[in-house]
Amino acid sequence: MSSSTITTTLARLRQTFDSGKTRPIEWRLKQLEEIERAMREHESDFADALHKDLGKCRFESVMTEMSFVEEEAKYARKHLRNWMKPTRVRTPMMAQPGRSYIEPEPKGVVLIIAPWNYPLSMVCAPLVGAVAAGNCAIMKPSEITSHTSAALAAILPRYLDPDAFAVIEGGVPETTELLEQQFDHILYTGNERVARIVMTAAAKHLTPVTLELGGKSPCLIDKSADIEVAASRIAWGKFINAGQTCVAPDHVLVHRDVATQFVEAITRRIKDFYGEDAEQSPDYPRIASERHTARFADLLKGQKIHHGGRVDVAKRFVEPTIVLDPPKDCGLMTEEIFGPVLPVITVDEMHHAIKFVADRPKPLALYLFTKSKVLEDAVLNRLSAGSVCINDAVIFMVSPELPFGGVGNSGMGRYTGWYGFETFSHMRPVMKRGFRLDAPIRYPPYTEKKAKLMKLVR
Repeated sequence: MSSSTITTTLARLRQTFDSGKTRPIEWRLKQLEEIERAMREHESDFADALHKDLGKCRFESVMTEMSFVEEEAKYARKHLRNWMKPTRVRTPMMAQPGRSYIEPEPKGVVLIIAPWNYPLSMVCAPLVGAVAAGNCAIMKPSEITSHTSAALAAILPRYLDPDAFAVIEGGVPETTELLEQQFDHILYTGNERVARIVMTAAAKHLTPVTLELGGKSPCLIDKSADIEVAASRIAWGKFINAGQTCVAPDHVLVHRDVATQFVEAITRRIKDFYGEDAEQSPDYPRIASERHTARFADLLKGQKIHHGGRVDVAKRFVEPTIVLDPPKDCGLMTEEIFGPVLPVITVDEMHHAIKFVADRPKPLALYLFTKSKVLEDAVLNRLSAGSVCINDAVIFMVSPELPFGGVGNSGMGRYTGWYGFETFSHMRPVMKRGFRLDAPIRYPPYTEKKAKLMKLVR
């Protein structure tokens, strides 16, 4: 797409926002309803695109992409009227008589830059928050998942107001051109390297940003945990979408007393889920590109592989793999894995695991499996993460009541549910006063008596 087309599109959306068209609740509710309808009516089209891009089966595509977006839009429609209401706050005596309140207002025209791992939901879930808040939006899907990008570009304009929303396809040149433009908010989901580019571009216009990144999300397993259940939940959370999930368990730190039991249990779960040969399973996805697939061949060189390890670059296939006690300075332990390889690290005591996590950048998600309230409190008090999930993996993403976002290197800002509405809104404070009782205490000349009275009325 040419630079002039992007500029023209942005000007059209800006004109729409300035007209006030997006502010009424009726318009917002209609757009949210249309997002739901698009997910339902084109479920097959989206599922087909996701299968071509990532090898996802229809069940997984519906669960993690279309239904996720549909439920997010339903939740926003249900609560939007309350979200839009002004919130009364106390007015200090000094400003009496008067009333004060906080009133959400839309920010304007926002930019949503999506990743390739969940190429539909990471466009449309943030879009729900932007729509609910009354904004116009430009969406930039990932060029790596080209079939899903094309489906979004073809389908969404048939449902959403074309004067308020646009899908811009393309690669790095188009994204670079978009970042040259002035937006009122940018939400980027992806890696830390590109996030720095986005922040640098946003800084030129003093544009606020939300960054949803990743990191090495650790999973701690105490000897008190139910190992069989833990293995099932971790295997599901790790290998869904072939491990290409920003909140997937990146590595496991397991107590030595149950390490062998856990490794055997999760190996059984992998076979239960995907059979003896995961390449033949209709439920096991593929890696997004050959370039990303080749990376795993390098990461696995010289490692102690307990299960799996097979990589076929041409087929974009990486077998579900368990690696035992990799060196702390190898790629598996210094890079975000973002794929179906799970290092399992044995620790003698759980406080060693806590220190291991504390010494590293704050992750997007932190998982703990334990029956010990003492250990649970120790982990919550000592460790920071974007989200914490106790005795399960990834499942917290299904709750619209919980915000999704990172901390430190794993991101900044949050969305989903109310938090998406808040992110794309300016929470404008308003104080309203009449003309009666204009107390002279605040006006010069200032006296000792006025100073004493001021302390009383603050």
